[in-house]
Amino acid sequence: MDIFKNQRKKLVEEVRGQGIKDRKVLNAILKIPRHLFVPKELINQSYGNYPLSLDKGQTISQPYTAAIMLESLELKKGNKVLEIGTASGWDACLIAEIIKPGVVYTVEITPELVEFAKKNLKKLNIKNATIIYGDGSQGYGEKAPYDKIILTAACPRIPQPLIEQLKENGIIVAPVGPKYGQKLVKCIKKNGKLSIQELGDFMFVPLKGKHSY
Repeated sequence: MDIFKNQRKKLVEEVRGQGIKDRKVLNAILKIPRHLFVPKELINQSYGNYPLSLDKGQTISQPYTAAIMLESLELKKGNKVLEIGTASGWDACLIAEIIKPGVVYTVEITPELVEFAKKNLKKLNIKNATIIYGDGSQGYGEKAPYDKIILTAACPRIPQPLIEQLKENGIIVAPVGPKYGQKLVKCIKKNGKLSIQELGDFMFVPLKGKHSY
């Protein structure tokens, strides 16, 4: 018995009320049980519309923030997606649900979170998401190019390796700016360069790695 099903329904209605229209995103939030991706002591807060703390100073995204990022990515079935910052794996599972039979490669620099996320994906038998331990600021060239790229941590600018690993006409969504307050941006690659649309002010944990602050 899923004791959290009604809480998920309420969360989806809240996120819809904040302006999220993409039915695929809303259905994924309804289907993927967020309570499996948080520390046990926070399980009763799983469906609050706010971020929750994880190990090593990282967080699981606020549901609205995750939703606006995924909606902005314009995810489609069969897409190949690169996620930078796996955290607990919740975002990766949402993406995997939306794009299947497409694939998502998600890169995490914190070893403890890599193991936590792998366990979480196993619980749900997610087959089309692969977790990679490494420096996500350098992307994951082995499987490039990608249709879509998402960064779940703040960066001073879009790292050049990610621009290079994105397909022409592909989309990157990322929080860009100083460490304490960023603009969420949607970038479309045209002729090798990014056209940028701002989506609002947000606060993310900082990206780690070679192309961080």
